[in-house]
Amino acid sequence: MNYLLIALALLIGLAAAWWIRRSVLDALNQPKNDPSLALLQNQVNALTSQVAQSLDTTRKSMDERLDNAARVIHGVSQQLGQLGESSRRIFDLGKDIAALQAVLQAPKLRGNLSELFLNDLLSQILPADHYRMQYGFKDGEIVDAVVVLKSGMVPVDAKFPLENFRRIVDAKADDERNAAKKAFIKDVKKHIDDIASKYIRTDEGTFDFALMYIPAENVYYETIVKDEEFGGEMSLFTYALAKRVIPVSPNSFYAYLQTVLLGLKGMRVEESARDMLNSLASLQKEFERFDEAFRLVGQHLDNSLKKYTEAEKRFGKLESKMEQIDGVVKGLGEAGSIPPAAGEEKTET
Repeated sequence: MNYLLIALALLIGLAAAWWIRRSVLDALNQPKNDPSLALLQNQVNALTSQVAQSLDTTRKSMDERLDNAARVIHGVSQQLGQLGESSRRIFDLGKDIAALQAVLQAPKLRGNLSELFLNDLLSQILPADHYRMQYGFKDGEIVDAVVVLKSGMVPVDAKFPLENFRRIVDAKADDERNAAKKAFIKDVKKHIDDIASKYIRTDEGTFDFALMYIPAENVYYETIVKDEEFGGEMSLFTYALAKRVIPVSPNSFYAYLQTVLLGLKGMRVEESARDMLNSLASLQKEFERFDEAFRLVGQHLDNSLKKYTEAEKRFGKLESKMEQIDGVVKGLGEAGSIPPAAGEEKTET
């Protein structure tokens, strides 16, 4: 529509130019001093100016529209490039999903993937000294993991019954779905029986229950839900509890491990408090020994002080006697005669 208007404006401009040219030629054929020639010349000049302005405006408008069109084309090109990148990513994601589906189709690889998820979850929550991966029993049986607590170990085995679950999901008819459901129940019961018979070993330090880790929430839900279409048969979850096997999903197992972690923290606080009480008891005994030694030293010092005081008194008395004797000796010396000592004879001069 915009280009049509531009073309129409150009046609009008060309028609005006043709008319001006013809008017000029007609004017040239008239006498030079004709007043109408001057008037016509003025009109031609005015019309020429208007046509020039109109053409300039049209050119600017056309340039602006071309610039807008270029910007729009550039934006569309960028969006197409982003769309191409998104399509490439979706294609790559589809290839990754296809590769993951191929991995999940192999039971061995699926089991390894389940163990990897289990190890990752345990390592994120529990301290390294409170769980073991690939724990071996005395007869050579190996459970995927054990949670190590103070009073025992909790066996954890990863199971991923995916084939029959897929048949349930992909079933088109009720008969096909019921057959897949029965096969799924049979498969899960076998896993439960294996865990109960192989890994619950109280004589080797485990608790009298075990956990069956199912790494997919939808498969776990199919395990715990009761299907009334099977004649009131107990749910797989009830069957598992009767065997002392507890099915857990990533979410429920995470909650269980958080509870275990809180218990471990409580045990550490209890152990720290016990150590502190033992330290205080030892400190009290040391203080009692110090008090006894201090009192004994005090008694010795008290006795020493008494002996010192007694010796000081005796020394004072002795000093008094010595002073008396010294006075007597001085008095005799002044009198000119000193009595002989005992055993001596008096000599004549």
